[in-house]
Amino acid sequence: MTRGKRNQAPAIEVRLLREGIVESTHRAQAVLCDDRGRILSIAGNSETSAFIRSALKPFQALAVSTTGILERYGLNDRDLAIICSSHQGTLAQIRQVFKILWRCDVDPSVLQCPIPAGKQSSLEYNCSGKHAGMIAVCQQRQWPLNTYLQYNHPVQKLILSQVAELMRMPPQELIVARDDCGAPTFFMQLGQMASLYAQLGSGDNFAMERIIRAMTHHPNLVAGEGAFDTELMRLTDGELVSKSGAEGIQCISRVGLGLGMAIKVMDGAKRAKYAVAIQLLKQMGWISPSIAETLGEMFMKISDINRLEVIGELSMM
Repeated sequence: MTRGKRNQAPAIEVRLLREGIVESTHRAQAVLCDDRGRILSIAGNSETSAFIRSALKPFQALAVSTTGILERYGLNDRDLAIICSSHQGTLAQIRQVFKILWRCDVDPSVLQCPIPAGKQSSLEYNCSGKHAGMIAVCQQRQWPLNTYLQYNHPVQKLILSQVAELMRMPPQELIVARDDCGAPTFFMQLGQMASLYAQLGSGDNFAMERIIRAMTHHPNLVAGEGAFDTELMRLTDGELVSKSGAEGIQCISRVGLGLGMAIKVMDGAKRAKYAVAIQLLKQMGWISPSIAETLGEMFMKISDINRLEVIGELSMM
């Protein structure tokens, strides 16, 4: 990670207003990076570290898009989109995950993600697509299925090596911990997250281009109706790729420009990261004022008496 010519602004504040009076506040940090790893702009501290959580999924999907799995099992962009997803467990989404396992001749009982409360199957868990992708790689390579989540399993080593290569660092230097679904996730600086997303949308890698196409052509599978990632990708018609992570993580790629943005809300509030993303996307001209207004109505207007207000921005070059 290098620092190019850039400016730095203070951390961003998100306020919850009740009839115009501040009731609660959240603090967020954000970084803009290019695909060469140069930090272009900061609000807060680019070296702030956090778990990337589900924003890692497009890069975990590289284990599928780089190994011939799609061709081997006749999978398509819809399958790749659900592999990258944090889905809502709709019937269409569950069927898409089931299709991957069926094509690989694997029973759904092999899934090791949890069964959501009040549900019947692990297929309904929001990370089941990611797990199905890992299982597909294991099936094709004849790797053990019952241990696919262990840190030392070949599929996890493959994912680790691919992410480390993109980050230009030795794999053993990445800090790893289990996500809520049981799969490994990585602890990294915000600038490193932004750099990954800059590379994702750069157009320099066919495997990542395939992932971009899958996510932007099928945004309804990546999250679901009314979800931020789905609505942002739908409204921007393929120009942006968006992936949320738990505990206040939001990452966005500007497709074709080799630019990536990472946001971390320090208290983990979901509502605040969407508000910050809308503010920064509008500031950078990545979305039009009309799209910003539409998203604001969906994600910043909490009720007739509550709304979110964002104070701060990235200091641009």
